[in-house]
Amino acid sequence: MGLMGTGILKGLGVTLRHFIDTYAEDLKYILNKSGVQQPRPLRRQSPKNRGLVTVEYPRERLPLPENFRYIPFLVYDTEKQDDKCTSCGICAKVCPPQCIWIVRTEDPVTKRPVPQPKEFYIDTTICMNCGYCAEFCPFDAIKMDHDYELSYYPNQEPSARLVHDKARLTKPDTYHASIHPTDWRRELEDRAAEEAKKKAAAEAKAKADAAKVSGGAAPSGAPPAAKPAPAAKPAAPAAKPAASKSSAEPAADAPAAPSDAAQAGESQ
Repeated sequence: MGLMGTGILKGLGVTLRHFIDTYAEDLKYILNKSGVQQPRPLRRQSPKNRGLVTVEYPRERLPLPENFRYIPFLVYDTEKQDDKCTSCGICAKVCPPQCIWIVRTEDPVTKRPVPQPKEFYIDTTICMNCGYCAEFCPFDAIKMDHDYELSYYPNQEPSARLVHDKARLTKPDTYHASIHPTDWRRELEDRAAEEAKKKAAAEAKAKADAAKVSGGAAPSGAPPAAKPAPAAKPAAPAAKPAASKSSAEPAADAPAAPSDAAQAGESQ
């Protein structure tokens, strides 16, 4: 049977060891002469770190990885001054919890759909941050955000603070480039390759059309081509062979038929 209070002393020993290791680790970084200055919470996240460290949020924050996913946002094209979203509805179809719904814009005259969203809503209470909407969007018009501080005022209506509308979801493409630099660089490269492909196809088509026009029209100043010679008439058919002499003339040695007068004299 152990002595009374030994468990308390062991627990205090663990606490004291962590306390000493924490400040000893800080002294090691203070005496570091490498010149690399990193925020304290970041340099204390190493697996080999000793002691305890607390990220003093919100004064201190850890950098988020590029592929961090939170509530999606709509990308606004600052170059074209227009939304990238065409209200195709693919994001709403692939969404597993069905938290996205879109109202498409209609032409007031023809009543035909316009490739632009009139209303766009995301219910943040059921969004699972899976990223399917950003992955399947063919126009790179919706991306996953890094903003996880979705605070609101108590006097706001639940629909205003939990269901995000188009005005709250839309952010410029410069913001997308700042939080997703690798993805943004890939999009620029794909866009440049697509434009180069279209330009090469247009140049090839123009060359083919020019070659077709130059080949079909006679060059200016050239003498007219000579009239082609008439085709030779077909040869006359071979003459029909003449009938044989034996068949055309009666045989000379054949006896002549007796006349009626000679037959009468013989009978008398």
